[in-house]
Amino acid sequence: MTALSVNLNKIALLRNARGRDYPNVADFAHLALQHGAAGVTIHPRPDQRHATYADIETLAVVVADYDGAELNIEGYPNADFLDAVCAVRPAQVTLVPDAPGQLTSDHGWAVREHRGQLTEVVARLHEAGIRVSLFMDCQREEIAAAQALGVARIELHTEPYARAFEQGGERYVASLATFTEHTAYARSIGLGVNAGHDLDLANVAGFVRACQPDEVSIGHALTVEALTRGFAATVAQYHFLLQASSERKYDSKMV
Repeated sequence: MTALSVNLNKIALLRNARGRDYPNVADFAHLALQHGAAGVTIHPRPDQRHATYADIETLAVVVADYDGAELNIEGYPNADFLDAVCAVRPAQVTLVPDAPGQLTSDHGWAVREHRGQLTEVVARLHEAGIRVSLFMDCQREEIAAAQALGVARIELHTEPYARAFEQGGERYVASLATFTEHTAYARSIGLGVNAGHDLDLANVAGFVRACQPDEVSIGHALTVEALTRGFAATVAQYHFLLQASSERKYDSKMV
């Protein structure tokens, strides 16, 4: 079954807006894990405008209370980020090629261009016993380069899929075929496949049926949907959709 990792960045953003520990990120991590999430994610950026490096240790303590749950830390591998994750040793670190001050993650790694940097970073994370994933676009040559670095997984950047879903029709079918093809290729060379960015309750089931990723990371949409549905109920609905979609094979007649 595709695992759900709930990204808590927007909870942290609300917390930081008032300068108090309210809402409390750990409380929402507990809610997520109690209602079907297999793990939680945060993406601390250099300006720490939402998730902070201190949240990594806090969430590691929470996740340790749940058998099999995982903590995934996303981010650009600067010195502070690497020091923070290596001190805590989460189950997974997803490296993202964000520029300082970037609003959101909007592209995957150009692995061949950054091979020297990434080789050193991956080696350090492996020494700390951390599973490494790279945030990637659907580009076969770059996915092959990621595999050559020795990472265990990639996370496919799914914003193009989400935009195609909104347009529907042939563009949606073509986008789904692209992601299915690149997921299969990544698996054929020994990589696990995660997915994330702009997945939501409307579009996630079709993606999971077609690609069967190991994990999806969802935060912004889930938080927005929770404003009307409630946080626990929204996490439970995602869990239900992922379970049902993981059990159904993709059929082009479904789209």
